[in-house]
Amino acid sequence: MDNRQEVREFLTTRRARITPDQAGLPTTGARRVPGLRRSEVATIAGLSVEYYARLERGQIAGASTSVLEALARALQLDDTERAHLFDLARAADGIPTSGRSRRRTAGKAASRLSLQWALDAIKDGVAFVRDPHQNLLTTNALGRAFYSPVIGDGGRTPNLARFQFLDPVSKDFYPDWDLFAQMCVGIMRAEAGRDPHDRGLQDLVGELSTRSEVFRRLWADHNVRTHGTGTKRFNHPVVGELTLAYEELAITAEPGLVLLVYTAEPGSPSAERLQLLASWTAPVETPTTNS
Repeated sequence: MDNRQEVREFLTTRRARITPDQAGLPTTGARRVPGLRRSEVATIAGLSVEYYARLERGQIAGASTSVLEALARALQLDDTERAHLFDLARAADGIPTSGRSRRRTAGKAASRLSLQWALDAIKDGVAFVRDPHQNLLTTNALGRAFYSPVIGDGGRTPNLARFQFLDPVSKDFYPDWDLFAQMCVGIMRAEAGRDPHDRGLQDLVGELSTRSEVFRRLWADHNVRTHGTGTKRFNHPVVGELTLAYEELAITAEPGLVLLVYTAEPGSPSAERLQLLASWTAPVETPTTNS
């Protein structure tokens, strides 16, 4: 991905969303552009207009931490957006992965027995490992049943982004489809900022941009987000509606991979349905007879 273009579009979209009122500035006269002017951002950040104009043209290489911090404050970036700005700056300086350890091959991680054992030990929740490309690498037994609409019968690795934007079934599986779409693209945007030279992610973005107008529009918004924790709603074809809390955990032995666990509030209808799904997937034991 073109780092200068990414920086330019990220800064201009962030500037366009802030009104003078939000920035504590007086509103005078007609404004030709939405949001703040370059000169106003420069003033708030304590930068010269010329220097800020260079940054917004994508010439961010060499920008100091203090400059980036001032810019983040002026543009009212949240923590995820601030991290994304620093990732873009590091990429311009030739440090594309924000100092993270070199990523290992995802396939090796997915086949590691101890990781699969850890997933299988989680009985009452949906547990799975996802890579930066939104590939669903491996799951526990309940995860395989839960994500059966995503996994399907295909031969290639299930991909959450492809399912979201290219499979019509996703609109049944995700009752809050629009929100899920924004989250998916925001997470991918953040990953692209961390490593703009990730060819696999570039190829996926190109494929989705070509085949999905919604993805193309959301990608152009340059919104970023992290997953972390929260609550999501699903409509499973076997057990119906589920409201699940999720936690995302970094797998330190495999940089770039994350473990996600979805659980239901104990005693809730969703917990009962999740237990039903677990029993539906449990292997049937063959009774033994004494001779």
